[in-house]
Amino acid sequence: MTHDHDLVLRPTAAQTEAALNPPPGRNGGDLVVETLAALGTTTVFGLPGQHALGMFDALRRSDLRYIGLRVENNAGFAADAYGRMTGEAAPLLLSTGPGALTSLSALQEAAAASAPVLAISSQVPTAGLGGGRHGYLHELPDQAASFRGVVKSVHTVRTQSQIPSAIEAAWKSALTVPHGPVWVEIPQDVLLAQTSIPVVSGGDAFPEELPPRPELTAVAADLLSKAARPAIIAGGGVVRADASGKLRQLAELIQAPVVTTPGGKGAFPWKHPLSLQSWIEDRYTTDLLEDADVLLVVGSGLGELSSNYHTFKPRGRVIQIEADLGKLESNHPALGIHADARLALQALLETVAERPDPTAPERVRELLAKVTDRIAGQELTLEQEVLASVRRALPADSPSFWDMTILAYWAWSAFDAKGPNHLHSAQGAGGLGYGFPAALGAAVADPTRPVLAVSGDGGALYSIAELATARQYDLNVTWLIVDDGGYGILREYMTDAFGEPTATELTRPDYVSLAESFGVPGIRTTPETLEADLAKALSAPGPSVVVLPAVLRMFAPTHLTT
Repeated sequence: MTHDHDLVLRPTAAQTEAALNPPPGRNGGDLVVETLAALGTTTVFGLPGQHALGMFDALRRSDLRYIGLRVENNAGFAADAYGRMTGEAAPLLLSTGPGALTSLSALQEAAAASAPVLAISSQVPTAGLGGGRHGYLHELPDQAASFRGVVKSVHTVRTQSQIPSAIEAAWKSALTVPHGPVWVEIPQDVLLAQTSIPVVSGGDAFPEELPPRPELTAVAADLLSKAARPAIIAGGGVVRADASGKLRQLAELIQAPVVTTPGGKGAFPWKHPLSLQSWIEDRYTTDLLEDADVLLVVGSGLGELSSNYHTFKPRGRVIQIEADLGKLESNHPALGIHADARLALQALLETVAERPDPTAPERVRELLAKVTDRIAGQELTLEQEVLASVRRALPADSPSFWDMTILAYWAWSAFDAKGPNHLHSAQGAGGLGYGFPAALGAAVADPTRPVLAVSGDGGALYSIAELATARQYDLNVTWLIVDDGGYGILREYMTDAFGEPTATELTRPDYVSLAESFGVPGIRTTPETLEADLAKALSAPGPSVVVLPAVLRMFAPTHLTT
Protein backbone atom coordinates (compact mmCIF):
# COMPACT_ATOMS: atom_id res chain seq x y z
CA MET A 1 0.00 0.00 0.00
CA THR A 2 1.37 3.38 -1.02
CA HIS A 3 0.51 6.59 0.84
CA ASP A 4 0.61 10.01 -0.80
CA HIS A 5 3.32 11.13 1.60
CA ASP A 6 5.49 8.17 0.54
CA LEU A 7 5.74 9.50 -3.02
CA VAL A 8 9.01 11.18 -3.93
CA LEU A 9 9.33 13.30 -7.06
CA ARG A 10 12.00 11.95 -9.38
CA PRO A 11 14.48 14.55 -10.65
CA THR A 12 14.39 15.32 -14.34
CA ALA A 13 17.40 14.57 -16.49
CA ALA A 14 18.31 18.26 -16.46
CA GLN A 15 18.05 18.41 -12.66
CA THR A 16 20.22 15.33 -12.32
CA GLU A 17 22.83 16.78 -14.66
CA ALA A 18 22.86 20.07 -12.72
CA ALA A 19 23.16 18.24 -9.40
CA LEU A 20 26.07 16.15 -10.62
CA ASN A 21 27.91 19.15 -12.03
CA PRO A 22 27.51 22.09 -9.62
CA PRO A 23 29.17 25.34 -10.70
CA PRO A 24 32.66 25.93 -9.29
CA GLY A 25 33.63 28.67 -6.86
CA ARG A 26 30.76 28.19 -4.39
CA ASN A 27 31.08 28.06 -0.60
CA GLY A 28 28.85 27.47 2.42
CA GLY A 29 27.54 31.01 2.09
CA ASP A 30 26.16 30.12 -1.33
CA LEU A 31 24.09 27.37 0.28
CA VAL A 32 22.60 30.01 2.60
CA VAL A 33 21.58 32.43 -0.15
CA GLU A 34 20.46 29.63 -2.48
CA THR A 35 18.18 28.23 0.22
CA LEU A 36 16.73 31.67 0.91
CA ALA A 37 16.08 32.23 -2.79
CA ALA A 38 14.46 28.79 -3.11
CA LEU A 39 12.10 29.71 -0.25
CA GLY A 40 11.01 32.81 -2.14
CA THR A 41 13.21 35.44 -0.53
CA THR A 42 13.95 38.53 -2.62
CA THR A 43 15.44 40.88 0.01
CA VAL A 44 17.80 40.48 2.96
CA PHE A 45 18.85 42.94 5.66
CA GLY A 46 21.99 42.98 7.73
CA LEU A 47 25.51 44.07 8.50
CA PRO A 48 28.72 42.21 7.57
CA GLY A 49 31.37 41.06 10.00
CA GLN A 50 34.56 39.05 9.87
CA HIS A 51 33.05 35.63 10.58
CA ALA A 52 30.08 36.22 8.25
CA LEU A 53 32.03 37.22 5.14
CA GLY A 54 31.31 33.91 3.43
CA MET A 55 27.59 34.73 3.48
CA PHE A 56 28.07 38.26 2.25
CA ASP A 57 30.42 37.21 -0.54
CA ALA A 58 27.77 34.75 -1.71
CA LEU A 59 25.23 37.60 -2.00
CA ARG A 60 27.39 38.94 -4.83
CA ARG A 61 26.69 35.76 -6.80
CA SER A 62 22.93 35.78 -6.10
CA ASP A 63 19.93 37.77 -7.26
CA LEU A 64 18.96 38.72 -3.71
CA ARG A 65 18.68 42.41 -2.90
CA TYR A 66 20.78 43.41 0.09
CA ILE A 67 19.82 46.35 2.33
CA GLY A 68 22.67 47.17 4.67
CA LEU A 69 22.04 49.26 7.76
CA ARG A 70 24.59 50.88 10.04
CA VAL A 71 23.72 49.18 13.34
CA GLU A 72 22.59 45.57 13.79
CA ASN A 73 19.70 46.56 16.05
CA ASN A 74 18.37 48.89 13.39
CA ALA A 75 18.76 46.19 10.75
CA GLY A 76 16.61 44.00 13.00
CA PHE A 77 13.93 46.69 13.25
CA ALA A 78 13.97 47.07 9.45
CA ALA A 79 13.58 43.31 8.96
CA ASP A 80 10.77 43.29 11.54
CA ALA A 81 8.82 45.91 9.58
CA TYR A 82 9.48 44.16 6.27
CA GLY A 83 8.06 40.98 7.78
CA ARG A 84 4.99 42.78 9.10
CA MET A 85 4.29 44.46 5.77
CA THR A 86 4.84 41.43 3.52
CA GLY A 87 3.93 38.49 5.75
CA GLU A 88 7.23 36.90 4.70
CA ALA A 89 10.07 35.84 6.96
CA ALA A 90 12.58 38.67 6.58
CA PRO A 91 16.20 37.43 6.57
CA LEU A 92 18.61 39.29 8.85
CA LEU A 93 22.30 38.47 8.24
CA LEU A 94 24.60 39.09 11.20
CA SER A 95 28.10 38.41 12.44
CA THR A 96 29.25 36.65 15.61
CA GLY A 97 29.31 37.99 19.17
CA PRO A 98 28.96 41.79 19.42
CA GLY A 99 27.13 42.04 16.08
CA ALA A 100 24.74 39.26 17.03
CA LEU A 101 24.10 40.61 20.52
CA THR A 102 23.43 44.12 19.22
CA SER A 103 20.35 42.73 17.44
CA LEU A 104 18.78 41.37 20.62
CA SER A 105 16.39 44.22 21.47
CA ALA A 106 15.09 44.27 17.89
CA LEU A 107 14.44 40.53 18.05
CA GLN A 108 12.67 41.03 21.40
CA GLU A 109 10.33 43.53 19.73
CA ALA A 110 9.72 41.11 16.84
CA ALA A 111 8.89 38.37 19.33
CA ALA A 112 6.52 40.59 21.32
CA ALA A 113 4.75 41.78 18.15
CA SER A 114 4.82 38.39 16.35
CA ALA A 115 6.86 39.67 13.41
CA PRO A 116 8.57 36.98 11.31
CA VAL A 117 12.33 37.59 11.22
CA LEU A 118 14.83 34.96 10.09
CA ALA A 119 18.12 35.89 11.79
CA ILE A 120 21.15 34.07 10.37
CA SER A 121 24.38 34.66 12.24
CA SER A 122 27.90 33.39 11.86
CA GLN A 123 29.64 31.54 14.68
CA VAL A 124 33.23 30.93 15.70
CA PRO A 125 34.88 28.08 13.77
CA THR A 126 33.56 24.60 14.59
CA ALA A 127 36.68 23.84 16.63
CA GLY A 128 35.45 26.43 19.16
CA LEU A 129 31.91 25.08 19.55
CA GLY A 130 30.75 23.11 22.56
CA GLY A 131 33.58 23.97 24.90
CA GLY A 132 36.32 23.28 22.39
CA ARG A 133 39.19 25.59 21.46
CA HIS A 134 38.93 29.09 23.00
CA GLY A 135 40.22 32.57 22.30
CA TYR A 136 38.47 33.34 19.01
CA LEU A 137 37.54 36.93 18.19
CA HIS A 138 33.85 37.64 19.02
CA GLU A 139 33.59 34.36 20.95
CA LEU A 140 30.75 33.79 23.43
CA PRO A 141 30.62 30.80 25.80
CA ASP A 142 27.22 29.87 24.35
CA GLN A 143 25.97 32.31 21.72
CA ALA A 144 22.69 30.43 21.15
CA ALA A 145 21.86 30.72 24.86
CA SER A 146 21.80 34.51 24.51
CA PHE A 147 18.91 34.19 22.05
CA ARG A 148 17.01 31.16 23.32
CA GLY A 149 14.87 33.21 25.71
CA VAL A 150 13.99 35.75 23.00
CA VAL A 151 13.34 33.92 19.71
CA LYS A 152 10.90 31.14 18.82
CA SER A 153 13.54 28.58 17.87
CA VAL A 154 17.32 28.20 17.66
CA HIS A 155 19.09 26.20 14.96
CA THR A 156 22.86 25.55 15.15
CA VAL A 157 24.56 24.28 11.98
CA ARG A 158 27.78 22.25 12.12
CA THR A 159 28.20 21.05 8.52
CA GLN A 160 27.37 22.40 5.07
CA SER A 161 24.85 19.64 4.42
CA GLN A 162 22.78 20.90 7.38
CA ILE A 163 22.42 24.45 6.01
CA PRO A 164 19.38 24.02 3.69
CA SER A 165 17.40 21.93 6.20
CA ALA A 166 18.20 24.23 9.14
CA ILE A 167 17.15 27.36 7.25
CA GLU A 168 13.96 25.69 5.98
CA ALA A 169 13.07 24.58 9.51
CA ALA A 170 13.69 28.09 10.83
CA TRP A 171 11.64 29.62 8.01
CA LYS A 172 8.73 27.31 8.84
CA SER A 173 9.03 28.17 12.53
CA ALA A 174 9.03 31.92 11.86
CA LEU A 175 5.84 31.72 9.77
CA THR A 176 3.91 29.24 11.90
CA VAL A 177 1.51 31.17 14.14
CA PRO A 178 2.27 32.96 16.27
CA HIS A 179 4.80 34.46 13.86
CA GLY A 180 8.10 35.48 15.37
CA PRO A 181 11.87 35.74 15.08
CA VAL A 182 14.07 32.66 14.79
CA TRP A 183 17.83 32.15 15.08
CA VAL A 184 20.22 30.21 12.85
CA GLU A 185 23.98 30.20 13.49
CA ILE A 186 26.65 28.82 11.17
CA PRO A 187 30.39 28.55 11.96
CA GLN A 188 32.83 30.70 10.02
CA ASP A 189 34.71 27.77 8.52
CA VAL A 190 31.47 26.15 7.30
CA LEU A 191 30.53 29.37 5.50
CA LEU A 192 33.97 29.84 3.94
CA ALA A 193 34.80 26.31 2.81
CA GLN A 194 34.33 25.43 -0.83
CA THR A 195 31.34 23.18 -1.43
CA SER A 196 30.50 20.48 -3.93
CA ILE A 197 26.92 20.18 -2.67
CA PRO A 198 24.47 20.75 -5.56
CA VAL A 199 22.80 24.12 -5.97
CA VAL A 200 19.74 24.32 -3.69
CA SER A 201 16.75 24.34 -6.02
CA GLY A 202 13.75 23.20 -3.97
CA GLY A 203 12.31 24.91 -0.95
CA ASP A 204 9.02 23.76 0.55
CA ALA A 205 8.60 25.00 4.11
CA PHE A 206 4.89 25.46 4.52
CA PRO A 207 3.99 26.80 7.96
CA GLU A 208 1.68 24.71 10.08
CA GLU A 209 -1.88 25.92 10.56
CA LEU A 210 -3.40 26.32 14.02
CA PRO A 211 -7.15 25.66 13.78
CA PRO A 212 -9.36 25.94 16.86
CA ARG A 213 -10.81 22.92 18.63
CA PRO A 214 -14.42 22.65 17.40
CA GLU A 215 -15.85 21.81 20.83
CA LEU A 216 -14.44 25.08 22.17
CA THR A 217 -15.73 27.27 19.34
CA ALA A 218 -19.14 25.60 19.78
CA VAL A 219 -19.24 26.73 23.42
CA ALA A 220 -17.95 30.20 22.48
CA ALA A 221 -20.57 30.60 19.75
CA ASP A 222 -23.33 29.60 22.18
CA LEU A 223 -22.12 32.12 24.78
CA LEU A 224 -21.92 34.95 22.22
CA SER A 225 -25.31 34.12 20.70
CA LYS A 226 -27.03 34.30 24.10
CA ALA A 227 -25.07 37.28 25.50
CA ALA A 228 -26.96 40.34 26.69
CA ARG A 229 -23.95 42.71 26.57
CA PRO A 230 -21.15 41.20 24.47
CA ALA A 231 -17.98 43.15 23.72
CA ILE A 232 -14.77 42.44 21.80
CA ILE A 233 -11.11 43.33 22.38
CA ALA A 234 -9.10 43.01 19.16
CA GLY A 235 -5.32 42.68 19.48
CA GLY A 236 -2.33 42.38 17.21
CA GLY A 237 -3.17 38.76 16.43
CA VAL A 238 -6.08 39.96 14.29
CA VAL A 239 -3.74 42.12 12.22
CA ARG A 240 -1.04 39.44 11.91
CA ALA A 241 -3.65 36.86 10.81
CA ASP A 242 -5.22 39.24 8.27
CA ALA A 243 -8.52 38.63 10.02
CA SER A 244 -9.97 42.15 10.29
CA GLY A 245 -12.68 41.38 7.71
CA LYS A 246 -13.89 38.37 9.66
CA LEU A 247 -13.77 40.36 12.91
CA ARG A 248 -16.06 42.98 11.40
CA GLN A 249 -18.50 40.32 10.15
CA LEU A 250 -18.70 38.74 13.60
CA ALA A 251 -19.11 42.05 15.43
CA GLU A 252 -21.94 43.05 13.13
CA LEU A 253 -23.60 39.64 13.44
CA ILE A 254 -23.74 39.78 17.24
CA GLN A 255 -23.78 43.60 17.55
CA ALA A 256 -20.78 43.69 19.86
CA PRO A 257 -18.80 46.89 20.45
CA VAL A 258 -15.10 46.49 19.53
CA VAL A 259 -12.04 48.16 21.05
CA THR A 260 -8.58 47.66 19.58
CA THR A 261 -5.37 47.40 21.57
CA PRO A 262 -2.23 49.37 20.60
CA GLY A 263 -1.02 46.29 18.71
CA GLY A 264 -4.41 45.85 17.07
CA LYS A 265 -4.62 49.36 15.63
CA GLY A 266 -6.70 49.37 12.47
CA ALA A 267 -8.15 45.90 13.03
CA PHE A 268 -11.66 47.42 13.16
CA PRO A 269 -12.90 50.49 11.24
CA TRP A 270 -12.42 53.63 13.34
CA LYS A 271 -15.79 55.20 12.49
CA HIS A 272 -17.90 52.04 12.47
CA PRO A 273 -21.06 52.34 14.63
CA LEU A 274 -19.70 49.55 16.88
CA SER A 275 -16.18 50.98 17.14
CA LEU A 276 -14.94 51.93 20.61
CA GLN A 277 -11.79 52.95 18.72
CA SER A 278 -8.58 52.42 20.73
CA TRP A 279 -9.31 54.11 24.03
CA ILE A 280 -8.23 51.09 26.03
CA GLU A 281 -6.17 53.29 28.40
CA ASP A 282 -9.39 54.83 29.65
CA ARG A 283 -11.45 53.95 32.67
CA TYR A 284 -14.76 54.58 30.88
CA THR A 285 -13.77 51.96 28.31
CA THR A 286 -12.53 49.61 31.02
CA ASP A 287 -15.88 49.99 32.83
CA LEU A 288 -17.79 49.01 29.68
CA LEU A 289 -15.57 45.98 29.10
CA GLU A 290 -15.90 44.89 32.73
CA ASP A 291 -19.69 45.17 32.41
CA ALA A 292 -19.83 42.85 29.38
CA ASP A 293 -21.46 39.55 30.27
CA VAL A 294 -19.44 37.88 27.49
CA LEU A 295 -16.11 39.39 26.44
CA LEU A 296 -14.38 38.03 23.34
CA VAL A 297 -10.61 38.72 23.33
CA VAL A 298 -9.03 37.99 19.94
CA GLY A 299 -5.27 37.98 19.40
CA SER A 300 -4.31 39.67 22.67
CA GLY A 301 -2.70 38.37 25.83
CA LEU A 302 -4.38 41.15 27.86
CA GLY A 303 -1.01 42.40 29.02
CA GLU A 304 -0.18 45.68 30.71
CA LEU A 305 -1.25 48.09 27.95
CA SER A 306 -4.25 46.03 26.88
CA SER A 307 -5.68 45.82 30.40
CA ASN A 308 -5.35 49.52 31.29
CA TYR A 309 -2.25 48.71 33.33
CA HIS A 310 -3.83 45.67 34.99
CA THR A 311 -6.77 47.64 36.38
CA PHE A 312 -9.16 45.62 34.18
CA LYS A 313 -11.20 43.07 36.17
CA PRO A 314 -13.90 41.45 34.01
CA ARG A 315 -17.09 40.32 35.74
CA GLY A 316 -18.54 38.28 32.88
CA ARG A 317 -17.36 35.25 30.92
CA VAL A 318 -14.16 35.79 28.93
CA ILE A 319 -13.42 33.97 25.67
CA GLN A 320 -9.78 34.32 24.65
CA ILE A 321 -8.53 33.37 21.17
CA GLU A 322 -4.73 33.40 21.22
CA ALA A 323 -2.11 31.73 19.01
CA ASP A 324 0.64 32.06 21.63
CA LEU A 325 0.01 29.26 24.11
CA GLY A 326 2.03 31.04 26.80
CA LYS A 327 -0.34 34.03 26.70
CA LEU A 328 -3.54 31.96 26.84
CA GLU A 329 -5.31 32.67 30.16
CA SER A 330 -2.03 34.05 31.52
CA ASN A 331 -3.72 37.13 32.99
CA HIS A 332 -7.42 36.27 33.26
CA PRO A 333 -9.38 33.00 33.50
CA ALA A 334 -11.20 32.40 30.23
CA LEU A 335 -12.54 29.89 27.79
CA GLY A 336 -9.13 29.64 26.20
CA ILE A 337 -8.99 28.81 22.50
CA HIS A 338 -5.46 28.16 21.23
CA ALA A 339 -5.82 29.08 17.57
CA ASP A 340 -4.99 31.41 14.73
CA ALA A 341 -7.36 34.38 14.91
CA ARG A 342 -8.51 34.04 11.31
CA LEU A 343 -9.41 30.36 11.60
CA ALA A 344 -11.12 30.81 14.97
CA LEU A 345 -13.19 33.78 13.78
CA GLN A 346 -14.22 31.80 10.70
CA ALA A 347 -15.37 28.94 12.93
CA LEU A 348 -17.42 31.35 15.05
CA LEU A 349 -18.97 32.91 11.95
CA GLU A 350 -20.13 29.47 10.84
CA THR A 351 -21.76 28.61 14.17
CA VAL A 352 -22.87 31.78 15.96
CA ALA A 353 -26.48 32.90 15.83
CA GLU A 354 -27.40 36.43 14.78
CA ARG A 355 -28.01 38.66 17.80
CA PRO A 356 -29.85 41.89 16.98
CA ASP A 357 -29.23 44.76 19.41
CA PRO A 358 -30.31 48.26 18.35
CA THR A 359 -28.92 49.72 21.61
CA ALA A 360 -25.28 48.79 20.94
CA PRO A 361 -24.40 51.73 18.66
CA GLU A 362 -25.95 54.16 21.16
CA ARG A 363 -23.85 52.74 24.00
CA VAL A 364 -20.77 53.20 21.81
CA ARG A 365 -21.68 56.83 21.06
CA GLU A 366 -22.27 57.56 24.74
CA LEU A 367 -18.88 56.12 25.73
CA LEU A 368 -16.95 58.00 23.04
CA ALA A 369 -18.69 61.23 24.07
CA LYS A 370 -17.58 60.67 27.68
CA VAL A 371 -14.00 60.06 26.57
CA THR A 372 -14.04 63.17 24.37
CA ASP A 373 -15.34 65.30 27.24
CA ARG A 374 -12.77 63.90 29.65
CA ILE A 375 -9.85 64.67 27.32
CA ALA A 376 -11.31 68.12 26.55
CA GLY A 377 -11.20 68.91 30.25
CA GLN A 378 -7.44 68.38 30.47
CA GLU A 379 -6.37 71.40 28.35
CA LEU A 380 -4.43 69.34 25.82
CA THR A 381 -5.28 71.29 22.69
CA LEU A 382 -1.69 71.37 21.39
CA GLU A 383 -1.33 67.59 21.57
CA GLN A 384 -4.64 66.96 19.83
CA GLU A 385 -3.87 69.48 17.09
CA VAL A 386 -0.43 67.99 16.44
CA LEU A 387 -1.86 64.48 16.14
CA ALA A 388 -4.67 65.71 13.89
CA SER A 389 -2.15 67.49 11.67
CA VAL A 390 -0.15 64.29 11.28
CA ARG A 391 -3.30 62.36 10.37
CA ARG A 392 -4.35 64.91 7.73
CA ALA A 393 -0.86 65.05 6.20
CA LEU A 394 -0.38 61.28 5.98
CA PRO A 395 -2.03 59.55 2.98
CA ALA A 396 -4.73 57.12 4.08
CA ASP A 397 -2.92 54.05 2.72
CA SER A 398 0.54 54.97 4.00
CA PRO A 399 2.02 53.02 6.92
CA SER A 400 3.45 54.79 9.95
CA PHE A 401 6.03 53.63 12.49
CA TRP A 402 6.14 55.19 15.94
CA ASP A 403 8.95 55.19 18.46
CA MET A 404 8.36 55.19 22.22
CA THR A 405 7.53 58.87 22.52
CA ILE A 406 4.63 60.93 23.91
CA LEU A 407 3.03 61.45 20.51
CA ALA A 408 3.05 57.67 20.01
CA TYR A 409 1.25 57.18 23.31
CA TRP A 410 -1.39 59.55 21.99
CA ALA A 411 -1.51 57.66 18.70
CA TRP A 412 -2.20 54.35 20.47
CA SER A 413 -5.48 55.78 21.72
CA ALA A 414 -6.44 58.67 19.45
CA PHE A 415 -5.03 58.02 15.95
CA ASP A 416 -7.19 56.58 13.18
CA ALA A 417 -4.89 54.08 11.44
CA LYS A 418 -7.26 53.97 8.42
CA GLY A 419 -6.81 50.22 8.08
CA PRO A 420 -5.10 47.09 9.41
CA ASN A 421 -1.30 46.80 9.27
CA HIS A 422 -0.95 50.57 8.81
CA LEU A 423 0.19 51.75 12.26
CA HIS A 424 3.10 50.08 14.02
CA SER A 425 4.94 50.98 17.19
CA ALA A 426 7.44 49.53 19.62
CA GLN A 427 4.72 48.85 22.18
CA GLY A 428 5.47 45.12 22.25
CA ALA A 429 8.83 45.29 24.00
CA GLY A 430 8.99 49.07 24.40
CA GLY A 431 12.55 49.74 23.29
CA LEU A 432 13.74 53.07 21.95
CA GLY A 433 14.93 53.60 18.39
CA TYR A 434 12.31 51.54 16.55
CA GLY A 435 10.46 54.11 14.45
CA PHE A 436 12.93 55.25 11.78
CA PRO A 437 14.72 51.97 10.91
CA ALA A 438 11.38 50.14 10.90
CA ALA A 439 10.00 52.71 8.47
CA LEU A 440 13.00 52.07 6.23
CA GLY A 441 12.14 48.37 6.17
CA ALA A 442 8.55 49.17 5.22
CA ALA A 443 9.73 51.45 2.41
CA VAL A 444 11.87 48.61 1.07
CA ALA A 445 8.82 46.32 1.16
CA ASP A 446 6.67 48.79 -0.78
CA PRO A 447 8.43 51.72 -2.46
CA THR A 448 5.18 52.97 -4.03
CA ARG A 449 3.83 54.57 -0.84
CA PRO A 450 5.48 57.18 1.37
CA VAL A 451 6.18 55.96 4.89
CA LEU A 452 6.10 58.05 8.07
CA ALA A 453 8.41 57.57 11.05
CA VAL A 454 7.78 59.41 14.33
CA SER A 455 10.39 59.77 17.08
CA GLY A 456 11.23 61.98 20.00
CA ASP A 457 14.64 63.62 20.07
CA GLY A 458 15.87 61.04 22.59
CA GLY A 459 14.82 58.07 20.48
CA ALA A 460 16.06 59.73 17.30
CA LEU A 461 19.66 59.57 18.51
CA TYR A 462 19.39 55.77 18.67
CA SER A 463 18.97 55.54 14.90
CA ILE A 464 20.44 58.74 13.47
CA ALA A 465 23.10 56.74 11.58
CA GLU A 466 20.37 55.27 9.40
CA LEU A 467 19.97 58.60 7.62
CA ALA A 468 22.92 57.28 5.61
CA THR A 469 20.95 54.12 4.80
CA ALA A 470 17.90 56.13 3.77
CA ARG A 471 20.03 58.21 1.44
CA GLN A 472 22.04 55.30 0.06
CA TYR A 473 18.90 53.40 -1.03
CA ASP A 474 16.80 56.52 -1.65
CA LEU A 475 13.95 55.25 0.53
CA ASN A 476 10.63 57.11 0.69
CA VAL A 477 10.56 57.77 4.41
CA THR A 478 9.71 61.05 6.10
CA TRP A 479 10.97 61.21 9.67
CA LEU A 480 9.08 63.47 12.08
CA ILE A 481 11.23 64.24 15.13
CA VAL A 482 9.39 65.89 18.03
CA ASP A 483 12.17 67.72 19.85
CA ASP A 484 11.36 68.39 23.49
CA GLY A 485 14.94 68.46 24.75
CA GLY A 486 15.04 65.10 26.47
CA TYR A 487 13.28 61.86 27.29
CA GLY A 488 9.85 63.46 27.49
CA ILE A 489 7.77 60.53 28.72
CA LEU A 490 10.36 59.65 31.40
CA ARG A 491 10.45 63.31 32.41
CA GLU A 492 6.69 63.14 33.04
CA TYR A 493 6.88 59.82 34.88
CA MET A 494 9.66 61.03 37.19
CA THR A 495 8.03 64.38 37.85
CA ASP A 496 4.76 62.67 38.77
CA ALA A 497 6.47 60.08 40.97
CA PHE A 498 9.28 62.07 42.59
CA GLY A 499 8.49 65.74 42.08
CA GLU A 500 11.35 66.36 39.66
CA PRO A 501 13.14 64.44 36.88
CA THR A 502 16.69 63.10 36.81
CA ALA A 503 18.78 62.03 33.79
CA THR A 504 16.09 63.06 31.31
CA GLU A 505 17.52 66.30 29.88
CA LEU A 506 19.61 65.94 26.72
CA THR A 507 22.06 67.96 24.70
CA ARG A 508 21.14 67.22 21.11
CA PRO A 509 22.26 68.25 17.64
CA ASP A 510 20.62 70.56 15.15
CA TYR A 511 18.62 67.79 13.49
CA VAL A 512 17.92 69.80 10.34
CA SER A 513 21.61 70.53 9.72
CA LEU A 514 22.51 66.97 10.64
CA ALA A 515 20.00 65.55 8.15
CA GLU A 516 21.32 67.86 5.44
CA SER A 517 24.87 66.68 6.14
CA PHE A 518 23.69 63.21 5.11
CA GLY A 519 22.18 64.66 1.94
CA VAL A 520 18.66 64.34 3.34
CA PRO A 521 16.37 67.41 3.12
CA GLY A 522 15.36 68.79 6.51
CA ILE A 523 12.95 71.44 7.74
CA ARG A 524 12.10 72.93 11.13
CA THR A 525 8.35 73.32 11.53
CA THR A 526 5.81 74.63 14.07
CA PRO A 527 2.48 73.21 15.26
CA GLU A 528 0.75 75.71 12.96
CA THR A 529 2.75 74.73 9.84
CA LEU A 530 3.20 71.03 10.64
CA GLU A 531 0.43 69.73 8.40
CA ALA A 532 1.65 71.59 5.30
CA ASP A 533 5.33 70.87 5.92
CA LEU A 534 4.73 67.20 6.62
CA ALA A 535 2.45 66.74 3.61
CA LYS A 536 5.04 68.38 1.35
CA ALA A 537 7.83 66.16 2.70
CA LEU A 538 5.73 63.02 2.29
CA SER A 539 4.86 63.90 -1.30
CA ALA A 540 8.51 64.39 -2.31
CA PRO A 541 10.43 61.26 -3.39
CA GLY A 542 13.26 59.98 -1.22
CA PRO A 543 13.97 60.53 2.49
CA SER A 544 13.28 63.71 4.46
CA VAL A 545 13.32 64.98 8.03
CA VAL A 546 10.78 67.29 9.69
CA VAL A 547 11.69 68.63 13.13
CA LEU A 548 8.96 69.91 15.45
CA PRO A 549 10.27 71.69 18.58
CA ALA A 550 7.43 71.13 21.07
CA VAL A 551 6.89 69.91 24.62
CA LEU A 552 3.86 67.63 24.59
CA ARG A 553 2.03 66.23 27.59
CA MET A 554 0.27 62.93 28.16
CA PHE A 555 -3.44 62.71 28.87
CA ALA A 556 -4.55 61.25 32.18
CA PRO A 557 -5.64 57.71 31.38
CA THR A 558 -8.37 57.36 34.00
CA HIS A 559 -11.38 59.21 35.28
CA LEU A 560 -12.25 59.76 38.92
CA THR A 561 -14.63 57.18 40.35
CA THR A 562 -16.62 57.40 43.54
